Amino acid sequence: MSTSAIVEIRDLRVLVGGIPGVDGLALRIGDGERWGLVGPSGAGKSLTAAAVAGLMPPGATATGSVRVAGTELVGASEPALADVRGSGVALVAQDSAVALHPLLPVGRQLAMPLRRHQGLDRAGARARTAELLAEVDLPAELARARPAQLSGGQRQRVALAAALACRPRLLVADEPTAALDPPVARALLDRVDRSLAAAGTALLLVTHDLGVLAAVCEHVVVLAGGRVVESGTVPEVLAAPEHEVTRELVEAARLSVPEVRA
Repeated sequence: MSTSAIVEIRDLRVLVGGIPGVDGLALRIGDGERWGLVGPSGAGKSLTAAAVAGLMPPGATATGSVRVAGTELVGASEPALADVRGSGVALVAQDSAVALHPLLPVGRQLAMPLRRHQGLDRAGARARTAELLAEVDLPAELARARPAQLSGGQRQRVALAAALACRPRLLVADEPTAALDPPVARALLDRVDRSLAAAGTALLLVTHDLGVLAAVCEHVVVLAGGRVVESGTVPEVLAAPEHEVTRELVEAARLSVPEVRA
C-alpha cells in the first residue's frame, strides 16, 4: 500500500555561484517514511537537505519543484516558507551551537515555536517545554541554561526537541551525530528513533556514516556529482551495491570496523 507524499521533488537543480550542486534530482517521501542521503563530499547532500527545509544558503539558486506538505518551496516567499517550517518541516543541523541562539535560555528557544505555530500561551508553552526536555531525556531545570552551559550531546538533544516541538510532518537531519562521540551519538539516534515513531514523523537524514543510516533509515538515495546514482531499501543497497560510488562507501564502512580476533 502506498502512502501519501509529504515530500515530492521533481527535477531539482541547485546552482551555487553558477556551479551545479544538485542536478535533476527527483525524490518522493511518504508519510512516516525514513530516507537517508549518502554520498561522497560535494555530492549535493546538504544542498538537497537545505532545499527541502526551505533554507537555501546564500548565493544558491534553485529550479524545479520541491513540495513539502503541499507547499511549493522553490521560488516561495519568505512568509510562505516560514509558514511551512515548524509544523510542516523542521531541521536539525550538524552544528547545534549555530542552530541555537547563544544568548537565550534553551527553554525560551523551545517555547518560541510553540507560541508562534501552536498558539500556546506562556503557561502552556512552559509546560510543553518541560515535556519536550523530558522527551529527549533532559531535566526540566535545563530550561534556564544557555547553550554554552551544555555539553555537545545536550545541545544536540535540545536542537532535536526544538525541531520536534510542533510535531512536524518531516524532520530533516543534516549529519546530526557528526560532532558527537560514539556513545553520545548512539543515545541521540535512539532518541530520534523513538521520537519519530511516537509522532509519526517522516525523516530525511544526511549522513556519511552507513552505520547511522542502517540504524535509523528504511530507504536510501546515493548521490554523486549532484545526481542520484542508486536508490532502494537500505538492506538491499548495502548488501548488494550496484554503483561504483555505493560500493566504495560500503567498502570504506567495512574497513572502518576493526577486525575482531579470537
